[in-house]
Amino acid sequence: MYRRFVVVVAPLVMLSAVYACTRMGAAGVSQDGTVRSQGNSAGEIARAGTVDEGKAIFRDDTFGDEYFWSDTLELHRAIAGDKHGGVGPGLTPRQALAAGLKVDMERLDRATIEAIRGGKANLDDPATTLALLKAGAVVGVKGFYNGAGMDPTRVGITCAICHSTVNDGLTKGIGSRLDGWPNRDLNIGAVIAMAPKLTPYETALQLDAEAIRKVLKSWGPGRYDAEVNNDGKAFRPDGKTGATLLPAAFGLAGINLHTYTGWGSVPHWNAYVAVTQMHGKGTFFDPRMNNPAKYPAAQRTHSYDVRNSPDMVTPKLASLQQYQLSIVAPTPPSNSYDHAAASRGKTVFESQAKCARCHVPPLFTEPGYPMHTAEEIGIDDFQAKRSPDERYRTTPLKGLFVRMKGGFYHDGRFATLEDVVAHYDAHFKLGLTPAQKHDLVEYLKSL
Repeated sequence: MYRRFVVVVAPLVMLSAVYACTRMGAAGVSQDGTVRSQGNSAGEIARAGTVDEGKAIFRDDTFGDEYFWSDTLELHRAIAGDKHGGVGPGLTPRQALAAGLKVDMERLDRATIEAIRGGKANLDDPATTLALLKAGAVVGVKGFYNGAGMDPTRVGITCAICHSTVNDGLTKGIGSRLDGWPNRDLNIGAVIAMAPKLTPYETALQLDAEAIRKVLKSWGPGRYDAEVNNDGKAFRPDGKTGATLLPAAFGLAGINLHTYTGWGSVPHWNAYVAVTQMHGKGTFFDPRMNNPAKYPAAQRTHSYDVRNSPDMVTPKLASLQQYQLSIVAPTPPSNSYDHAAASRGKTVFESQAKCARCHVPPLFTEPGYPMHTAEEIGIDDFQAKRSPDERYRTTPLKGLFVRMKGGFYHDGRFATLEDVVAHYDAHFKLGLTPAQKHDLVEYLKSL
């Protein structure tokens, strides 16, 4: 009788155990039916934004900003010139290249490449500029057309205008793209100053057009002021421009706050720039800027709370961020630094110089909240005070060799790495020897 009981009951016990396993997780923890109903979510994450989509957005998406640059400022007319339905002499390729605009040779046909290579392309005719624009080859500038004509009815700008350059593979300013590299040749202020009308800037800053052009032309190559149309502080107390050096858009994976003064994360700053600087049609909200004393110009334009329908920015932020995070910092040429000295400099960086306390490898910035007061790092607080948190961010160091043009720090106040090291040696009383300073500089060059 006992054996028959075991034979009957055992299968029932096993069935009960199987049923229990469907209701209980490991170690008897109850499972959530909602969670169990979901499959592998990797596909959903991928569909939220892809690197390829982000690349296309970064290079070619204007977010609808052509309404601002053409319908309002009429910049396309200054580019075309009076012979092509615009105003003035127009913009020649030679002038465009001198202003730091770049041309993507991979978007040119073979005949155009050979003409440029052979010196047969007319670089002193605005018509050639229009042909390059029609080919989609002017980095960061996009033309819009009615029909097959060469004269654009509108132009817009993209992220790439400031945060891409070229490798000069064909000639100076014409080559293959280097996305994420700051275009330290670009005199974006001078380009904007070409526009026949500057009404939005006049409204925001309460200045006339000539005063606005003076501000724009004060920036110089490789600099842009992303706050002036919100706080109105065009010049420092010493009379120098308030514009800062264009930052790198590579090596951002793992980095928390973006920009020299840490306004926010990568997508925060993408939205800020797309809506309040490029003037794309999107949504941007930052209540910290709803401060009449600190951001008087933002109060006039309501730029702290912008809403557009349709929203041409927000749906693209995920893909744009994925592409930017995929751009790794470039590796310096092997012959650009002394390898033995760099090896010794690494020890100095991590020990006596105490650099690694803030520039923590391998990110070379601080995980968490990488912000410091001006007093902590031994400089003035003008630029810091323009930001919501009024501090400076610990800038990531990878790819420093790309950023040597224009100097170091947000405003290029230190012309060389030697100057940077000397500043910290004095400020923190490190007592570095000349040999240690040399080795430390060589290590920084190697990052």
